[in-house]
Amino acid sequence: MVEQAQSKEDIQEEIRRVKLPRDKQSIGILEKRLGGSRCSVRCLDGKTRVCRIPGRLKRKLWVRDGDVVLVEPWEFGGDEKGDIIFKYKPTQVQWLKTKGYLDKLEDIDEFS
Repeated sequence: MVEQAQSKEDIQEEIRRVKLPRDKQSIGILEKRLGGSRCSVRCLDGKTRVCRIPGRLKRKLWVRDGDVVLVEPWEFGGDEKGDIIFKYKPTQVQWLKTKGYLDKLEDIDEFS
């Protein structure tokens, strides 16, 4: 019973710390892995970008098709390219759905 209470607290803390997009950042869904730490990501701003996982996150950030990620477009060529800087966990995705951050995605059932 104690473990169950701790896990509920962990979930609440995880939800409290959901990273939201700032400035030019956008939430996106990973469509396809391209190899070499590059992925095709469909962003909420309507653009599909070829995104890479930066070297500092390469070992820490493991992504699969259908994952919800936070993308930071590049300063030059930002409409086609960007960096994946964060991957949302399932409870965080649920929170984003309830708060309306994922309303623009048509195929929202793809990654629930």
